[in-house]
Formats: sequence, C-alpha cells, structure tokens
Amino acid sequence: MEISYVYGTARSAVIEIRDGGRYFTRRPYRILVNGKPVLTTEKTVTSLFGLKPDSEQRVEVYDGETKQGEVSFRTDSEFVTLDVRRFGAKGDGVQDDTHFIQAAIMACPEKGRVLVPAGCYRITSLFLKSHLRLELAAGAELRAFTDKEKFPVFPGMIQSYDETDQYNLGSWEGNPLPMYTSIICGVNVEDVVIYGEGTINGNASKDTWWKDVKNIKDVFRPRLFFINHCQNVTMQGVTCCNSPAWTLQPYFSDDLRFLDVTVKNPSDSPNTDGLDPESCRNVEILGVRFSLGDDCIAVKSGKIYMGKKYKRPSENIHIRQCLMEDGHGAVTLGSEMAGGVVNLTVEDCIFRHTDRGLRIKTRRGRGKDAVLSNITFRNLTLDHVMTPLVVNSFYFCDPDGKTPYVQSRDPYPVDDRTPSIKKMVFENMECTNCHVAAAFFDGLPEQKIEEILMRNISFTYAENPKCDVPAMSEGVPRCSKKGIFARNVAKLTLDNVKVEGQEGEAYEWIGVDELVKS
Repeated sequence: MEISYVYGTARSAVIEIRDGGRYFTRRPYRILVNGKPVLTTEKTVTSLFGLKPDSEQRVEVYDGETKQGEVSFRTDSEFVTLDVRRFGAKGDGVQDDTHFIQAAIMACPEKGRVLVPAGCYRITSLFLKSHLRLELAAGAELRAFTDKEKFPVFPGMIQSYDETDQYNLGSWEGNPLPMYTSIICGVNVEDVVIYGEGTINGNASKDTWWKDVKNIKDVFRPRLFFINHCQNVTMQGVTCCNSPAWTLQPYFSDDLRFLDVTVKNPSDSPNTDGLDPESCRNVEILGVRFSLGDDCIAVKSGKIYMGKKYKRPSENIHIRQCLMEDGHGAVTLGSEMAGGVVNLTVEDCIFRHTDRGLRIKTRRGRGKDAVLSNITFRNLTLDHVMTPLVVNSFYFCDPDGKTPYVQSRDPYPVDDRTPSIKKMVFENMECTNCHVAAAFFDGLPEQKIEEILMRNISFTYAENPKCDVPAMSEGVPRCSKKGIFARNVAKLTLDNVKVEGQEGEAYEWIGVDELVKS
C-alpha cells in the first residue's frame, strides 16, 4: 500500500490511499492526524479539513489496529480569515446574501481566506478574484435563486473598438451565445481554490430552469460553475447539485484540478453534464463522484466557429479514481470538438448504470482541426453500462444533422470540413452486465479511424438485457447482446478480448483494413 499527499491549502489536504481499489478502497481505513483520529474512509482519494495553517501534519492510515502507512506535509500559511457573517450575510435561507459574500471576496487579501460557515445562503452569482481561498464549511450551503431577472447576462461576443478582435464571455454548446451568469463565475482570474465540506446548490427544478428547456428565448441557462480564461483553479471536497445546465464548465482555461468533488443532479434532469472542460489544458480530475442526467464528463473544444477561429484543443486531461453513475456517457468527447481533443487518459475508474462508457461524438462539418489523438482508457470497472465503447462519426446533432452530407455512409471528398480520429487504446477493462452491445466503432469512409487497440478486456451481458440503439445516428438498428461492431477502421488490434453470451456473431467488420487478433 502507498499513502501519498496529493494537494493542500492552509486548512485542508487531499491524500490518496493506493491499495488496489478503484474509487473505493478495498476496506475501510482509520485516518489519524498528528495522533488524533479524525475520520474513517472508504475512498481512495480523501479530503482532510480543519487543519492548522503553517504547521506540520502527520497523517497515519490504519486497517483496524494495524498501521498501513503515513505521510507528512506542511500546510500553507494564512494571513486572515474573513467570515462572511461579519460582512452582513445571515445564512438564514431567506435574505439575499449575494452582495455580502461578494464584499468579503473582493476585500480578501492575498493569503487570506473567505469563510462561509454553516447555514443556507441565498445567492444569484458570485464572482471570483485572483489569489482567493473560499471555504464552504460543513453545513454551509450556497443556494441559488431561480428568478431570471436577478441574474446578469454574459454577452456571447463583443466586438473590439477597432473591430479587429472579439471578446467572448457567454457560451452555449460550443457557440458564443449570451448566457445568464453562473452561480460561481470567474473571468481572467488565477490562483483560486474553492474547498470545504459544504454545498453549492443550483436549486434548479422542473418548475424553474428545467422547464421547457427547448424553448430558449435569447439567453441560455446558467452553469453552476463557469470559469473563462482562468489559470490555476482548484475545487476540492465540495458537493455541487441541481445545476440549471452543465454543472462545472471551465472554458479556455489552464492548470485545473477537481479533487474529491461530488456532482449530483437528478437522473432525468436535462443537459446537466457533470464536468465539461472546453478548450482547456492540463486538467486533473481525481476522486470525483458523478450522478446526473446527461454525460458525466464531456470534453469539448467548440462547435464550428470557435474551433476554427481559435484552434484550441482540450489537451492533457487526466481522469483518475472517479465514479460515474446514471449518465448518458461516463466520458464523452464531443460533439462540440472542432478544436480537437489531444492526450486524454482515463484510468482506475468505475462506470456503472451509464448508457455508454467511452462516447465519442463527431460528424462531418466539425472541420480539419477536430482531431482526436492519444486517447487512452485503462484499468476500468464497468457494470450495467449499456454499451461500454462507442465511437460515432455520424452524430446527428445540429439542424443539418440528418442530412445526407452528415449521415451518408458513402465517401465524400476530404476537405476542410472533415474531422479525424487517430489512435485510441483500451486496456485492462472488466465490463459486466452489458445490454446493447460490447463496442460500436463507426468511422468515416473517407477518413477512417486510424488505429484502435483493445487489450485484456472482457464483456459479459446482463441476464435480461435492454434493447436500444448503440449510437445516435441514422440507420443504426436497435439491438441487445451485440458483440463488437467496427466499420471504417484502418487498424484494429484485439489482444485477449473476450465477448461472452452475445447473440449471433461476436464480431462484425466492415471496411477494416488491418485486423490483428491474438
């Protein structure tokens, strides 16, 4: 077993217990800090709170009475704590506490802490500033109002004075469009940490933000957390729930950490993705639990205009020791990925009761910069995932999504509108209680998927599998217990891949140039 220190502030820390478990440890462990018992954990990634600033900390991990290991570190220094109640916030669930909390944020000096103690604080939008440490204590809840007229609006695009450049603030599904400001917002800030045992509650319901969602009038729904052109931002420990739309959306931002966070939205809530990094670099997603109504993690880089103009991929994204539940896709790439997705690794995670495990959504028209490259999934446990692996190059989104240009399986000329998929690696995966299919790979005939490597993977089916369509595109039949389907793949390698209990043939190949089986 290995105990490691992952991250810390003046008041908190994240440790990782590596005992071979995925998200959950193999057994409960007692945690002692400087000789005092503080908690029992069953998670591989665990947060510690209530630490003393600028002090040495010794963390010991016990299995019963047997010590399994320890790690030591020193907490950061802290100058002052600004309690939002001293600024006028009541936390009584009635008063609008937005301005009082915002005042504390704006007054906080570098190496200071803004503390939100236990209570229910009604707010609209809070705006972050650089070098901020914002702690939501145990029992603290930021509960958002849902009256649209209370929220400012971020314009989608603002023309520069000399009309040579643009300033983009609002976004919706990969396009620069006006949106209501989010519950927590950051624009051009750096060195920010939001941490604690408290909750950020978007307070959305079918009577408010989730009502008549397809009838959007001018301004799009807010996110729960939205940062735009920010750097070095960390979220640790907090619970995020009932988001009006996508829950956590970092946008054109770099060097981000999401550690030991919980994201909870009802399974039938619309467009409540868990975490959607869009054109972001260097993103660590560690120990996060997702349970929601859409994709758990959806990596994006613009629909068409933003990807073509800025050519900024999402890249260097590491997803580890996470739990994905009750979503459409556990990890989705696209469909708004016109800038590409490069160097993404998913490992040591559990996917359960999601429609798909990996879900790639692309289509003709995304453009030549819509390149997927170096995508790796390994050491994963999947249970009751309807189709574990899906690559769909004919995703029928957008008004033209069902036109012949997007949906035809006949080859079109390769031009500036043609996306591409490079190498993908899937290894060491146990997929139990599958329903629809084991894997569905559907590439473009004019731009085949370059390479898929599958190694040490087992697929078994549920006793009473559900029948459904493995991918959202035209001409794909409903099925259950289908094996591996691959179409328009340049090279497909199957190394110790087992599909047990499928109906009909285990494999179906159409337009696979090179097939390697062992």
